[in-house]
Amino acid sequence: MEEPQRARSQTVTTTASSFAENFSTTSSSFSYDREFLRTLPGLLIVAEIVLGLLVWTLIAGTEYFRVPAFGWVMFVAVFYWVLTVFFLIIYLTMTYTRIPQVPWTTVGLWFNGSAFALYLSAAIVGASSVPERDSHNFNSWALSFFAFLVTICYAGNTYFSFIAWRSRTIQ
Repeated sequence: MEEPQRARSQTVTTTASSFAENFSTTSSSFSYDREFLRTLPGLLIVAEIVLGLLVWTLIAGTEYFRVPAFGWVMFVAVFYWVLTVFFLIIYLTMTYTRIPQVPWTTVGLWFNGSAFALYLSAAIVGASSVPERDSHNFNSWALSFFAFLVTICYAGNTYFSFIAWRSRTIQ
């Protein structure tokens, strides 16, 4: 006796939505943009991270809880240091190319512009809040100096962000 043959199963094809493809990490490997660190905006971001860490360390070495204005400097230094590290990772891994829904030139302009304005205010507040009774308070003077240097770096990146944003909006 012969056994009756079974019916073969049909092949089912499925497709993924474009939303899922944009956030899928299995379809492509992370890339690393080595050339970004050789550009002027890349060098400015590295300088912002290094100098911002110096400001953060120096403000933590003072008695910032006794001078309320130093609390503002501490907030700005830590907040923008963390966000700058985040943006450096985004630029190095080229994540911005995988999330085209975000207007990265506009985000960069707003980030750098706000960092410039708030770091400028923090640098001025830090310099004007050095206790007069202790004119040899080198931590306070050094943190003011480095805060102004970070402000200059953010001003440079604001300029480059504006140029990128302007060329993007003209097209």
